[in-house]
This record gives sequence, structure tokens and C-alpha cells, in this order.
Amino acid sequence: MKIVAIANQKGGVGKTTTAVNLGAALAEIGHRILIIDLDPQANATSSFGLQAVEQTSLYEPLLGGASITERIFPTEREGLFIVPSDLDLAGAEVEIARMPNHLTRLAETLQPLHADDTFDFVLLDCPPSLGILMTNALAAADELLTPIQCEYFALEGLVKIVRLIEQVRDSGANNRLELGGILMTMFDARTNLSEQVVAEVRQHFGERVYQTVIPRSVRLSEAPSFGKSILEYAPAGAAAEAYRALAREFIQRHSAPAISPETTQTQSSESRET
Repeated sequence: MKIVAIANQKGGVGKTTTAVNLGAALAEIGHRILIIDLDPQANATSSFGLQAVEQTSLYEPLLGGASITERIFPTEREGLFIVPSDLDLAGAEVEIARMPNHLTRLAETLQPLHADDTFDFVLLDCPPSLGILMTNALAAADELLTPIQCEYFALEGLVKIVRLIEQVRDSGANNRLELGGILMTMFDARTNLSEQVVAEVRQHFGERVYQTVIPRSVRLSEAPSFGKSILEYAPAGAAAEAYRALAREFIQRHSAPAISPETTQTQSSESRET
């Protein structure tokens, strides 16, 4: 089982959209996927047509009052499951901060999933902040997948993410964490800016950047309001095909040897010098 945190400290870059649709595309090709909604706004939860209901989120498991296995719910797509979120998670930030093991609470909560190996991948949909929940996600994950909007400040945000990975490693909370991939989102082929941003990010981060880019799409924005992934809402559209291509590339990457953490550190240094 591989745990992948989908995170960026900036909001509106496609984190939840990627968690939901990558998860659906991976399930479509036969993998068993668990999405954990770690954002108190519960957008991933509502994307599956589920309502935020008390005592269904990770709140109690994080505080030691329940097992994560009691919080796993099936979605309408075979092989795809979710741990929903609710507003209680916002309070968990404060309560976890008081615990002596505050950085590793999520990692410890996920231990039962390692024991039975039910899922191939666990996708952590993180909140757009550098708070306790996101830090816990990075301390629990094997790798980080970072969606980046095709806009001017994309590279600056990426450098911050790489530094955060180094900080998590250096703290001793998770020395196996690596930058598993960078996904360019909201790509608009009609503008030179999108092309330029993608080229610049590829120049600095090389093979860390997925070849697949996710287009800007009205259908992609509409799908959550119908409680569906893009694969159900507009299965033949460009956005659905992009997420299917991403799923194939994702699996191909995880079948290949991992890139060493030193590579990420070198790329981070080069980016700071630029």
C-alpha cells in the first residue's frame, strides 16, 4: 500500500479535483483506492454526493477514540472508498497540537490499513494550509503529489513545497517522504502563459513533472455539484481522458524504481539559485 498526500499550501489549484478524479480513474483500471478527506470544508466528500455527517470523519480516530476502519465508506464506483470529512476536523487541529505525538497522529491512525493491505493506494486530500492536518499528512505519506495551476507564481510555490518536504524529513517525523510528482492543472492551450509556465516548471523539476496536463474545463468544475467524478459526468470529454492518462502514468511511475530523495534536494537548491 502506498500513501500519497495530494497537497499544496495554496487553494484553488485542483487538489480535491485531482484526488477525486485520479482516485476514480485508478479504480476504473482495477485498483482499490481509499480517499481520505482531510479538509474540514469536506469538498471531496460532497464531490461523491455525500453529506458531511457527524462522527463519520477522521476526527475521533485521530484522537484515539475510534478506528479508521469504522470510517471507511464505499462510493458508487467499484473499488473506490472514502473517509469523509466534517467541520469537527477543524477542532482536531487544536486538540492534536496538545498531544506529545502531534506530528505522527495520522501515521499511527493509518496503521490498521497497513496491517490488512486492503488498498493499493491511499490518497490524502489535504487542506490548503500549513497547519497540523497537512503536516500530519506529510508525516504519514510515502510521497507528495502537488497540483500546480498554470500561472505566473507556480514555481515560487513549488520551491516552498520542496522546502517543506525537507523540513519534515529533517524533523525526523518522516524520512521516507519524497516529491513523487508535480501535476500541472488548469492548462489553457489558447494562452502562451500556460505553455511558458509548464516549460519553466519542467526545466527546474524535470521528470518530477507529469507529462499529463489537466486542461481547464467547465465540465470539470460542474461535476462535483452533481456528486460525480468527471469520469461519470462527462466520460468522453477532454478532462476525463486527461485523468485517465494521469492514472496510467501514475501506475507506470509506481512500477519503476523510485527517484532518490537526494535528487529532490538538488533540484530544490537549483531552483533557489535561479
